[in-house]
Amino acid sequence: MSVISTDICVIGGGSGGLSVAAGAVQMGARVVLVEGHKMGGDCLNYGCVPSKALLARGKAAKAGGTADFPAAMAHVHATIAAIEPHDSVERFEGLGVQVIKGFARFTGKAEVAVGEQRIRARRFVIATGSRALVPPIPGLAETPHMTNETLFEQTECPGHLLIIGGGPIGLEMAQAHRRLGARVTVIEGAQALGRDDPDAAALVTAALRSEGIEIVEGIAVEKVSRRNGSIEVEVKGGTIFTGTHLLVAVGRQPNLERLDLERAGIRHDARGIRVDGGLRTTNPKVFAIGDVAGHGQFTHLAGYHAGIVIRRALFGLPARARHDHIPHVTYTDPELAQIGPTEAQARKMHGPALSVHRIDYDQIDRAQAEGRTDGFLKLMVVRGRPIGVTLVGAQAGELIAPWAVAISNRMKLSAMAGTVLPYPTLAEISKRAAGAYFSPRLFDNINVKRIVRVVQRWWP
Repeated sequence: MSVISTDICVIGGGSGGLSVAAGAVQMGARVVLVEGHKMGGDCLNYGCVPSKALLARGKAAKAGGTADFPAAMAHVHATIAAIEPHDSVERFEGLGVQVIKGFARFTGKAEVAVGEQRIRARRFVIATGSRALVPPIPGLAETPHMTNETLFEQTECPGHLLIIGGGPIGLEMAQAHRRLGARVTVIEGAQALGRDDPDAAALVTAALRSEGIEIVEGIAVEKVSRRNGSIEVEVKGGTIFTGTHLLVAVGRQPNLERLDLERAGIRHDARGIRVDGGLRTTNPKVFAIGDVAGHGQFTHLAGYHAGIVIRRALFGLPARARHDHIPHVTYTDPELAQIGPTEAQARKMHGPALSVHRIDYDQIDRAQAEGRTDGFLKLMVVRGRPIGVTLVGAQAGELIAPWAVAISNRMKLSAMAGTVLPYPTLAEISKRAAGAYFSPRLFDNINVKRIVRVVQRWWP
């Protein structure tokens, strides 16, 4: 049995793990990367990349192109293939990383085994990501169904796609498949996009319904079965929805089962691994990042975590992770973007200190020119600083970017108000929102008016 000694052992070759490995080895550390499945992880192979590629083809079809489902799926796989070299074993070995294919399990507090090979490291980084959660619905295990991990294997358009789950993944794939020719029904036990601002979620679901997508909310699924070649989903009350294909999109669960965390003294629960503010686990030699760290399941969050761990593990700096400045986007049309708390969350957190300002897309000249006036920006401000933004409408995922800069750097709102933006652009909605905060403080302030009158009377 061979033993490898290294500075850092990264377990998981997804977005966060690759970022740690690349950064650490280029800074002079000895790095071993262990990956049991595909390099690039869920994001490249089953998540962000293929889903956005399919949405792009759906958008093109909606704009007047041909709803060619096989061609759309070919585009999905071509997109993955174009990005794969950046995440490949060959690239990382070229950087100096020792890549080992296989699943790691802890054998002690400072050692893991991969098959018959042992790896001892000064520090470990767990970056094993998450997978689709398949709930214990009666009959589901015996009924053909897809998750995001198998969805992109299709070559023919479903006749009628049933989707259990009205979160971001469910609604994105509902719209993509509808635009590419499928009939679609989404079944959500609570509210679709229930974690988002309800006004913004309502605008998205209304848009999807206008395209012919059936969205059923507030009804739990009780049973799934296959009958006469069709799939039946029975909900509470006895209503049965019948389709040709079934997608399960009810959430995700962390990939922890193979790791034997108990042998390393690492505490965890259903949400993930317990970490401190610096992403260190209950074993001081081990860090956890990304989906398994229990603070959200976003590729960009994993990349941010990677930077924190590099500063701590390589340089011993007291870096700590924040999570109040992490944006997320649902890539439907219209898009829905959020950073910081929603209005309801902010009111609970800050009470009367909070002010909320809303600007609708129809107030923006570029939106009028392009006929994309459905949407709004909602800005949450406390003591002159933005703490949260909800954006729903065309290009919301792009328009959230300046707010990510402002909130991550704790900038004052005056920085946005004083920015000069090109006219006409959708980006003006952010400057308009900042102006909405300052306008009453300037134009409705009696002291300001008195000062102006004095200056005008006496200034030569």
